[in-house]
Amino acid sequence: MVEIDPETLRQVREMFRELENPVRLRFFRPEGECRFCEETEEILKILASLSDKLSAEVNSEGSPEAVKYDLPMYPALLVHGKEEYNVRFFGIPAGYEFGALVEDILDVSRGAPSMNPLLRRIVREKIRRRVRIMVFVTPTCPYCPLAVRAAHKMAMANPLVYGDMIEAMEFPDLANRYNVFTVPKNVIQVDGQDVLEFEGAVPDAYLVAQVLSALGENIPSELKRAMPYSRTDREFTEL
Repeated sequence: MVEIDPETLRQVREMFRELENPVRLRFFRPEGECRFCEETEEILKILASLSDKLSAEVNSEGSPEAVKYDLPMYPALLVHGKEEYNVRFFGIPAGYEFGALVEDILDVSRGAPSMNPLLRRIVREKIRRRVRIMVFVTPTCPYCPLAVRAAHKMAMANPLVYGDMIEAMEFPDLANRYNVFTVPKNVIQVDGQDVLEFEGAVPDAYLVAQVLSALGENIPSELKRAMPYSRTDREFTEL
């Protein structure tokens, strides 16, 4: 059973008064065993009860909707508004990730990410190939929502970008494949190929710069000026 304290629900209800356009939470269950599907559905039901502009639906693996969105694994949650952004959660959005989901709902309702206009323009103009940003998290990680939100904002800024939260304990084989020992762990794919990985949550500007590096693009001088500090190249590993 999911327990969300009344004060948190009151705050979220107040935040949802700012919803501008309808948002649909599309949840997809796997055909087999699902560790936290019941809890995830309960979270979505609670959220949908807080605003008439928010709705939730449950689909199954193999359904026409699942085929339409070409989901790579299950359980999966998509956050859609007027635009069907590639804002995706694989695993339960619980613990600290609950806050990331709430912020995503607000952005999707506005139809624009809470992102510096300069960064939004660079993401829109410079990314011309399919990019997938996988962010491995656990519900108890306080820094993980920052990394998830950065990936999701990029996904909203450019339809070629897929921002994926992946709950490491629900996908242990995938976490082992990418040697996830510390979260958040970020993996950037380009056209389906692993290119770069790094650990930790970074500001939006740094994630944009790393995606451009993965694409082999030069980092615009205006983007460099937007980064208040530098990280050593050794912190970012090519795959």
